[in-house]
Amino acid sequence: MTEETFVIIKPDAVAAGRVGAILSRYEDEGLEIARMELRRIDAAFADQHYAEHVERDYYPPLREFMTEGPLIAMVLRGEDAVARVRALHGATDPTKADPGTVRADFAESTRRNAVHASDSTEAAAGEIALWFGEG
Repeated sequence: MTEETFVIIKPDAVAAGRVGAILSRYEDEGLEIARMELRRIDAAFADQHYAEHVERDYYPPLREFMTEGPLIAMVLRGEDAVARVRALHGATDPTKADPGTVRADFAESTRRNAVHASDSTEAAAGEIALWFGEG
């Protein structure tokens, strides 16, 4: 089934010049870039995106990381896009990510892990609405 998913190429990967390599992986997988924007976010926006994590001890450093520099926000479209993108990204912990995945190749740590992707079509719809508005 064709679906959309939300992806962030995080500030660490942007700063390291990995955007082109990461985008190529999506395109090589046959996914369509439906929307894409380079932007910086502030702490208030990070808090909206990570609302379920705001009260956690690990969140303040995550907020600082996500607001430290530009990132790429995008919508990818394709057959089973959510699952396919998550497989391309690999495990959140790069030491546990399969070889050849984005995180195995480009992530620095569990926090500085290069990319984010929606974990369900429902989460994707909410994240797309937050980042790009309705429609």
